Amino acid sequence: MTKLLQQVIAQIEKLPPDKQDEIASRLLAELQEEERWDTRFAATTDEQWDRMAAIVREEIDKGETVPLDEVFPT
Repeated sequence: MTKLLQQVIAQIEKLPPDKQDEIASRLLAELQEEERWDTRFAATTDEQWDRMAAIVREEIDKGETVPLDEVFPT
């Protein structure tokens, strides 16, 4: 276990049980979602990647994209 995770757990242990369970539920949900994403990502075929790339190229050609600075302002 990393030191950072140990610090987090130490802080969580100081909370009342209901808050601990609330945080644990959120963490478990996040871990399950991460696992689902990893599984789906690994299962993506070259054909699917090619189709996604074609869609993106078409959107770029049509001017339907926005600059990243608008999506993720600095």
